[in-house]
Order: sequence, then C-alpha cells, then structure tokens
Amino acid sequence: MLAILSTHPIQYQVPLWQALAKDGNVPFEVWYLSDHATRPSFDSGFKQTFAWDLDMLSGYPSRFLKTNDNHDVSRFSQLRLGEPLGNLLRERKVTGLWIQGWQVAAYWQAVWQANNTGVPVWLRGESNDLAPVPRWKKPIKQLALGRFFGKISEFLYIGTANRRFYTGFGARDEQLHPAYYCVDNERFRNQAEAIQLQRSAIRRTWRIPEESFCVLFAGKFIAKKRPLDIVDAVAKLRQIHPDKKVHLLFAGSGELGNALRDSCTVAFDDVPNGISVNRNLITCTRPDASFTGFLNQTQISKAYVAADCLVLPSDHRETWGLVVNEAMASGLPCIVSDACGCAEDLIDPIRPSLRFSKGDSTQLAQAIHELISRPIPTALLTSHINKFDLATSVATVRELCHKTQRTAGVIAAA
Repeated sequence: MLAILSTHPIQYQVPLWQALAKDGNVPFEVWYLSDHATRPSFDSGFKQTFAWDLDMLSGYPSRFLKTNDNHDVSRFSQLRLGEPLGNLLRERKVTGLWIQGWQVAAYWQAVWQANNTGVPVWLRGESNDLAPVPRWKKPIKQLALGRFFGKISEFLYIGTANRRFYTGFGARDEQLHPAYYCVDNERFRNQAEAIQLQRSAIRRTWRIPEESFCVLFAGKFIAKKRPLDIVDAVAKLRQIHPDKKVHLLFAGSGELGNALRDSCTVAFDDVPNGISVNRNLITCTRPDASFTGFLNQTQISKAYVAADCLVLPSDHRETWGLVVNEAMASGLPCIVSDACGCAEDLIDPIRPSLRFSKGDSTQLAQAIHELISRPIPTALLTSHINKFDLATSVATVRELCHKTQRTAGVIAAA
C-alpha cells in the first residue's frame, strides 16, 4: 500500500487523491496531520475565516494522525508526529511513503522513520531554481537538503524549474518522474461553460463595462503576489493608449486591500458596510476597478468568465501559481511574471511575450496591450492545459507502484 502524508486536506490535492481512487490500480491511504480546511478556519493571507465549499474528505481513503498539541495551524512547519510511524507502516504493509515537501517537521520525522523500516520515500515538493539564494545560505542549504534528498527514492516533479532544482541537488534522471501541478480541469471547464451565457449579467453586477477589456487578479492581496503592479501597468497603458478601455477585477482579500482600493477608481466594492461606487472620482486618471471579495472554489468561475485575461505578477515565492491552471482550464488567457514557477510550462509554449519581468510594469502594460490586440484562441489554451492534467500524475503513481513491487520481488527472490 502507498501511504500519502500531507499537512491537511488541500483543495488542489484532493482531486488527485480522488482520481487515484477512481483509477483503482493503486491501493493507498492519505494520512493527514491536521483537519484544517475541513471546518471554518482563519486564513492569515485572506484575513478571514472560511472553509472550502468542496467535500474535502470524500471519494478516497484517509485518516488523521496524532500530532503535537501546541502547533499553530497558521504555521504548518511546526507540525510534529505525536507517535512513531513504524507500527503503522508495518500494520498497513506500506510499500511507499509519499510526502509533499520538506517545510514541515513531521515530514523530516517521517522520512527518517520510513528509512529505518525499509520503506522507500517519494517526494513531490514545490521549490524551484528561480529564487535567488544568498551566498551565505547556499552551503547550509546544500548540506541540509543534500542529506534529506539522499533519503528520497523517487522525485515527482511539478514542472521544468522544479525538475532542475532536484537535479541541482544530485537527483538522477531515473529518479525523476512527471507529476505536473494541476487542478481539476474538467470541473473548472464545466463550471465556466455552465455560466458562460451569464457573462454580461455578471459583468453588470460588478459594474464592468461591456466594452472594456477586463484584467483579473485572483488570490490573496499580499506582498509576494504584487497586485499593485497591475494597477501601475494599467495606469501606464491608459496613458500610452487612451483609446483602450481597461477595467480591473480583484477577486480575493488580504492586507493590501485598502492600498489597492486607494490606487483605483472603485466601481464596485464588496466592503461590508455597503457598495462604494466611484469613491475616487476626483482621481479620474486611476484605473477603474471592481472588488468582488473572497470567492470560494465554486464561485471563482464567475470571475474567470467575466474577465478577458488573468494576471499573476508574483515574486519568486510563487513556486507555481495554480490560479493560472484554473483560469486556463476555464478558457481564460494569462499573463505571468518570470518569477512564477509555472511561467516556463504554461505561458512560454503559448506565447512567450506574455511572460514579463517581475516588477516591470511597462512590460506588463505591453503584454496586456498585445493580448487586447491579438487574442489567444480558446482552443489553444484548452489543448495546452490538457497536458497538465490529473491523469499524468495518476499514470506516474501507477508506474512507480509497479516499479516498487518489481524491486521488492527481486529483493525477496535474492
């Protein structure tokens, strides 16, 4: 049996567990360290309490492990195993342990304990080689991760930059296997298609003019995602091309909410005390914008249908950017900064000019203008995002399990 260790039910991981269960070729169980997200919980990034509006525990086998009592759910790195895994690994006849990174103390414990019981470990992390590493930190990181990676049998890479990261730490080609970061493409495609005819009505609700090109930012309003770069870029675009009507749509919440609102001419606002309409009229040079507030997984498709493109301007801390997968699966073209882990895989093959230098609002303005002038066919988006599908990871897991069984058979025969 394959044991999959994860911090908590995550909206992007659960569809993969469900797809593995539906495939039926690999006996497995997901072991969670926390029930965070299965009930309303406070999210420090969104600055609000919510639970995902999807069933996070159905359609696949799972259990919750005992952990330390004093951990902070906002900092999963502090999670530690409350009891050794050895007995459970033997009891469940585990032939492989799959972990989701190395940022959690419990993952390190699990790797050492699995190694001690002879269970091979698989790793599917997010890190890539795009992030700058201070000179003083390189030898420390090389030593720590080198030792950790030395105990990993198989590396499941989520994309090109992630694969390079592993090879940079000595992972061999035969240890590297594709498990691309993806979302439930079918669900997002179906959600978008179901409301496509409501596009005009949705735009009217959020006061997005029908004739305007709508640029969407979806996610947490936090520093690493750099949402203010979009405001700067659209302001420049309006100066250079005053004939282009561009409207910003912000779906989400977070600490930069007030700064974003103050930098725009607000057409629609989700502020609890009522809709703030055009509160910045005296600053008419500012971009027009609508703020929807936080949209859950079944609601976010409204934003993807209402918009004409999505922009993800994040810095290198955006190790992938699954919002891009969601948007493309919904038929929405995307513009992404070169610091995002997904840029090489999702943007470059479609149109490299839609990848801009992080923090360069002039380049971003040019990319938006290009997309206005030269739209991308929906069929091209669909055919490309279909390559980043749950089926690829399911096939990889199936093959690795067969490989493990063959190896175990050879060892037993010897």
